[in-house]
Amino acid sequence: MTPEEKFGQLQQLAWNGDTGPGGGQNHLAEAAAREGRLGSVLNLRGAAHTNALQRLAVEESRLGIPLLFGFDVIHGFWTTFPVPLAQAASFDPGVAVADARTSAREARSNGLHWTFAPMMDVTREPRWGRIAESCGEDPYLTARFAAAKVHGYQGTASGEGYDGARGDLGDVVRARADHDGNAGADHGGNAGADGASTAGPRADLYGPDRIAACAKHFVGYGAVEGGRDYNTVDVSPRRLRNLYLPPFAAAVRAGAATAMAAFNTVNGVPAHANRPLLQGVLKDEWGFDGVVVSDWGGVHELIVHGFAADGADAARLALAAGLDMEMAGTHVGDNGPALLAAGRIDPTRLDDAVRRVLRLKARLGLFDDPYTDEAAQVSAPTAASRTAAREAAARCAVLLKNDGALLPLDRSGGSLAVVGPYAGSADLHGTWSGPGESRFPAVSVLEAVRAAAPDLRIRHAADGAAAVEAVRDADMALVVVGEASALSGEASSRSDITLPAGQEELIAEVAATGRPFAVVVVAGRPLVTESWIERAPAVLLAWHGGIEAGPALADVLFGDVNPGGKLPVTLPRSVGQIPLYYNHENTGRPADPADPAKPYVTGYLDQPYGPRFPFGHGLSYTSFEVGAPTSAAETVAVADLAAGARVEVAVTVANTGAREGDEVVQLYLHDPVASVVRPVRELRGFRRVTLAAGERAEVVFSLGAAEFGFLADDTGALVLEPGRIDVHVGSSSQRTACLALTLV
Repeated sequence: MTPEEKFGQLQQLAWNGDTGPGGGQNHLAEAAAREGRLGSVLNLRGAAHTNALQRLAVEESRLGIPLLFGFDVIHGFWTTFPVPLAQAASFDPGVAVADARTSAREARSNGLHWTFAPMMDVTREPRWGRIAESCGEDPYLTARFAAAKVHGYQGTASGEGYDGARGDLGDVVRARADHDGNAGADHGGNAGADGASTAGPRADLYGPDRIAACAKHFVGYGAVEGGRDYNTVDVSPRRLRNLYLPPFAAAVRAGAATAMAAFNTVNGVPAHANRPLLQGVLKDEWGFDGVVVSDWGGVHELIVHGFAADGADAARLALAAGLDMEMAGTHVGDNGPALLAAGRIDPTRLDDAVRRVLRLKARLGLFDDPYTDEAAQVSAPTAASRTAAREAAARCAVLLKNDGALLPLDRSGGSLAVVGPYAGSADLHGTWSGPGESRFPAVSVLEAVRAAAPDLRIRHAADGAAAVEAVRDADMALVVVGEASALSGEASSRSDITLPAGQEELIAEVAATGRPFAVVVVAGRPLVTESWIERAPAVLLAWHGGIEAGPALADVLFGDVNPGGKLPVTLPRSVGQIPLYYNHENTGRPADPADPAKPYVTGYLDQPYGPRFPFGHGLSYTSFEVGAPTSAAETVAVADLAAGARVEVAVTVANTGAREGDEVVQLYLHDPVASVVRPVRELRGFRRVTLAAGERAEVVFSLGAAEFGFLADDTGALVLEPGRIDVHVGSSSQRTACLALTLV
C-alpha cells in the first residue's frame, strides 16, 4: 500500500446528515473512494446507496478495499427502544440484548456495518444531557449493560447478557486469538498493509444480524464540570480507575470491536491525544486489538483545546496517542503522508492503525461479500420488533410512589381524564432515536389508554383550564408530564432540571380538584420533583420509552404488567445537591438521618439530607420481603480469592402480596477500614426475579476477588486487603441489614 492509501484507510467522511459542526462531505467521499483513499463513511444508509458507493471503492480503486459504513444506532434503527438510561432501570441486561439484536438486524440490512454504541460513560450529573445515553451513576450496572449491548450487536449474546461485567479488571485483557497478529486484507489479489500476511481472521461479525459495536467515550466524559457538554474533566487516578474505566474494561472483555475517544480533556490532556489512556491503558494494558475512532471533529478540536498548533500537529499527536481513524475531519489524511516523509510519524504506528481497520473489515466479511442484499432490506418495524420494544419499555418503568394503591387503574368503567403536555404527544422516542423517529411516530399515551380501556370514558386536554376542567369531570386522572426529547442528549445540558414551564402548576391545579390522580413522567434524565411530589398520590417514571412507549405504559397503568424497574440514578431534592450519588464516601462528619438537626455534619441548612429517591428504588403493585443475607463462609483467605476462589451469599426473597411481580434483589459491599477510603455502598450484584403471589425464592450471588477488591491508582492492579467486609442485600441502596465477612 502507498502512504496515501494507508492514510486513506484511517479516514471516515460524513455523508449528508450531521452530528456536529460543519457540512456533509459527499463530494469528498466519492472521489476518495475511487482513489482508494477512504476507509469509512458515516451517516449514509440504505442498501442501494451504500452499495453504490461501495462499488466505487471495490471496483474502481487500485486495491479494491471495501468501505465501512457507520451510523449512530443508539437505541434503535427503525424500531426505537427506550433510551439507554431507561434500559438500565430495568436491571435486566436482556433488555439491552433485545435492543441490540433488533437494531443490528435492521441496520445491517440497510447497508450498515458499525454502530457508535454503547455509550458507557458513568455519570453523577443529571444536568448533563447525555445522561440519557448512559446507564447512570454506577460502574457495575453500567458494565453489565455495556457488555450485554456489545454481545447483542455483535451476535454473541445468550440473552441474559454478559455476567462477568466487572471481572478481574486489574488483569491484562488479552487480545482475542482469532484476530490478532498482523493480518492484513486480501481482495482480488491485493496485498495487505505493509506487505503483511493476507491470511485474515475469521469473519466473526459477518451475518445479517451483526454489526460492530463501539465502546464510547473513552474516557471520563460523564464527569464534565457543571454538567456542561464537552467541558473539562479533572479526576483523580483512583476515581478514574474505579469509577470510569471499569465499564470499558468490561466492553473489551465482551469483545467490543471498536472504541471512541471522548471530546473532553482528562486532567489537562484531551482524550483524543491522551497516549497514557488510549495506547497505555486501552491497547497495552488491556490488549484491545480493535479500532479506536475519533468523535466528530475531535482531532481538529485538539487545536481549539490549545493542545495542538495546527492540523498537522493535531494529526501527529492523535495518531501517536493511539487513535486509528478520524471521523468527519481530514487532518490525518491531508497531513499524514508529509508527516511520515518528514519522520514525524512512526511508520510502525501507521501500519498498526491500518491493520486494525483492515482486520475489522475482515471480521465483518467485507472482503468476501462487500455488498448488501437490497431485496432483503428491512424498511419498517415488524410486529415482532414492536413487541420486543413494548416489552422492554414496560420493564423499564419505575414506580416511584403509589399511595393508597392508586395504581393500577380499573378499566371496567367510569371516566378517566388524560391530561398534560405529553398525554397526546408522539415525542416519546427519546434522543438519538435514529431514522425511525421521523418515519414511524411513537404511539401516544392517550391513544394507548383508549385502546386498552374501551369501556372507560376518556376526557382529554393538554393543559390550562381545559385540562383542569377535564379532571373535574372525571373519576380519576392521569397527568402526563416531562421533557421533550430535544431537552436531553448531546449538547442538551440543563441548569434547571425541574419540569418545564407550566407543568408543575398543572399538577398543583389538578391536585386542588380533589380528584385522585397519578403523574406519569416521560424524560431522558432524572428530574427534580420536590415542588410537587408530595401532592401526587402516585408517580410513574416512564422515561422516553421508544416507539411502543404508549402501549407499554398502558400495560403498566392497567396492571397487565406489574412495574419492576429500579432507579439507575439518584433523584435529588434540588439542583443544589448535585452531584448526589449513592456510592459516596462517609466523610469524617457524616450526616445522621435520625438526627437532622445535628450540627457540624455534612449537608445543607436549607433542606433535608439525602436524596428524594435513592439509587435502586422502585415499587411494585405487590409487596416483597427480602431476608437477611447468609453465607456458609464467615472468613475467606485473600490468597484464595487471588487464586480464583469465590464466596456464595444467599438471600431469600418472598412475594408477600396478592399478585405476581418482579423484585430486583441488589447486593452491595462496604469495606469499612481500608488503605484508601471506600464508598459506603458499592453495587456488586443484582438479580431481577419474577415471583407469583406467595412464592419464595433463594437468590445466590457469587463473589470473587474483583467484587471484594479495588483498583490501584497507577497500575490498575487489583488490591485485596484483609479485614471485615459488610454485605448488604435488599431492594435498594439504602438497605441496612448486613452480613459481615472477614478476609484474612
